[in-house]
Amino acid sequence: MAKRVLIIDDDADFRESIANLLEAKNYNVSAAANGQEGIEKAKSDTPNIILLDVMMTTKSEGFDVARELQKIDSLKGTPVIMITGVRKEMNLPFGFEPDEDWLPVKDVLEKPVKPEDLLKAVQKYIK
Repeated sequence: MAKRVLIIDDDADFRESIANLLEAKNYNVSAAANGQEGIEKAKSDTPNIILLDVMMTTKSEGFDVARELQKIDSLKGTPVIMITGVRKEMNLPFGFEPDEDWLPVKDVLEKPVKPEDLLKAVQKYIK
């Protein structure tokens, strides 16, 4: 059975390109355009991994969604990979590191992300 990937990102072109990439590798992909829709899809679809943007409706929405997802019993342990352009967008001299409490994700990838780097991360963390 194909592994399920949920993409939560407000950029329709990004969602489509990542979905095409993953579907070509036989992943079953669903997508959401914002955090609330993503949380609802995650509850109903029980993905094997979640790819999550940071800046959507607000500049920090992805952080809030990552923490919210970990509170849902059926999603506990589901790996989340954050894919973000926040460092470039806000001209930050540093990136973000996963942290169990503040940022409960397995990895943080910078946009633009290379397809091979994304595939490698998905394969590494998917359950």
